[in-house]
Amino acid sequence: MKKDLNLEKYGLNDVTAHWNLPTEELQKIAVEKEGGVETENGTLAINTGKFTGRSPQDRFLVEDDYTKDRVWWGKVNKPVSPENFDKLETEIVKYLSGKEIYVRDAAVCADPKYKMNVRTVTEYAWSNMFVFNMFLRLNAEELENFDEEWLVLCAPGYECPDPKAFGIRQANFSILNFTKKVALVGGSAYTGEIKKGIFSALNMILPTDKNVLPMHCSANVGEEGDTAIYFGLSGTGKTTLSADPERKLIGDDEHGWAEDNSIFNFEGGCYAKVIDLSEEKEPDIFRAIKPGALLENVVFKKDTKEVDFLDGSITQNTRVSYPIYNIDNIQVPSVAHNPKNIFFLTADAFGVLPPVSKLTPGQAAYHFISGYTAKVAGTEAGVTEPVPSFSACFGAPFMPLHPTVYAEMLSKKMEDAGVNVWLINTGWSGGPYGVGSRIKLKYTRAMISAILKGELDNVEFHQHPIFGLFMPKYCPNVPIEILDPMNTWLQKGAYIGKAINLAHSFHLNFEKFANQASEQIMEGGPLIDEHHKLGDHV
Repeated sequence: MKKDLNLEKYGLNDVTAHWNLPTEELQKIAVEKEGGVETENGTLAINTGKFTGRSPQDRFLVEDDYTKDRVWWGKVNKPVSPENFDKLETEIVKYLSGKEIYVRDAAVCADPKYKMNVRTVTEYAWSNMFVFNMFLRLNAEELENFDEEWLVLCAPGYECPDPKAFGIRQANFSILNFTKKVALVGGSAYTGEIKKGIFSALNMILPTDKNVLPMHCSANVGEEGDTAIYFGLSGTGKTTLSADPERKLIGDDEHGWAEDNSIFNFEGGCYAKVIDLSEEKEPDIFRAIKPGALLENVVFKKDTKEVDFLDGSITQNTRVSYPIYNIDNIQVPSVAHNPKNIFFLTADAFGVLPPVSKLTPGQAAYHFISGYTAKVAGTEAGVTEPVPSFSACFGAPFMPLHPTVYAEMLSKKMEDAGVNVWLINTGWSGGPYGVGSRIKLKYTRAMISAILKGELDNVEFHQHPIFGLFMPKYCPNVPIEILDPMNTWLQKGAYIGKAINLAHSFHLNFEKFANQASEQIMEGGPLIDEHHKLGDHV
């Protein structure tokens, strides 16, 4: 039992508090009281209501002495005053008081040197179940001696009646206070707000106070103890490619890289997209959906309790959370050493970037800061043709510091550890989206496998004329003709034109980082100057 069950210290009065309930009990409550439904195999499915994804415009950081001169303020990191935070915290505490609530004591950061205790108080039983799945579960002794470092108050049913008076945009909000070490989630039941709130906190605390690089990436480890890291935005294959039967999964989304070259998972679970899911395409995720897992915003086949994973009528962002032990081949605990290869995954819908290329340290930092992929038609309202998409450090919405801080840390750690960095294009070849075709997954897997086995260590490379990337002339089990993307286009002039346009997009995006980036990083960008005109090259 808990040593200290006192919630009044947070101002919570007259509450009926359920502490660290097992998931079976939380599921029962969610079905009986919160509109949850069990699927045909007994997995809980819930609907998060108005918000089926994060609301990035409603995310704020308290501006105070700790954050004022550290945070990269702007569209992503918006300030709110300590006074307004206090008022909102009082409002949420008042709202939760007198209610039945659920408390979960857990931790983040699997490396014991960096473990951080987090207490989460939720209005809904299923939000609490999400926390059980996603954070590190503690044993009886750890629970007995638990002392939280951070507190999360999650009240989806509270909506701010006068947002302007509280310095926020609308009725919902997600706010971090680094001085009080409190995170507030109000007005949104989307569980990802809890996960990403604590991830954002770690992205500030670890580099600032612990000299640990936080990374939005997946990671796995081979039988020889060599660790591989996979960065990539949604739709690039990060989860798919890190699930490798010959390697143990460390984690699929958030990791730290410490001074002793340990790579450790922040989480105790996985939060995977399930749109178009099938056992054939994603066997690990498909089989992980069983009692204890939590499905969000999925639709059932008519008159059944069978999930229709093809149905995106509620949202394309259908999700499942499950504890990492629902995957068979995992590293226990979620810590490994000896990082050898880093993969930057991009789904280039323009058909320009090579399927595999090796990066210099300067290029690695440049592409890390850029965080490029492309949105294709249909992924977002109004997107009818490929659009370049850049997310600094492959996770801009969760990075409180300036991107160059993370990039410089990555460069130093790469050089100290002797890591190879590779850019892998899982997107299009032979032309842009609609003309060319998606690079076959079996070829991408073959490239990554060859790299992990050291089979590209001694092959000959040649340099891409526009992006300066180093492309191998040979890779086992991959057709030679696709290794240089220009070879796959019928019209070479059209390829050059498209490549220059994309290079121009990279340059334009990088302008906002240029004044804080080193010369080495600036030289890592495309070789074509942004002032070059298309006609000069065709």
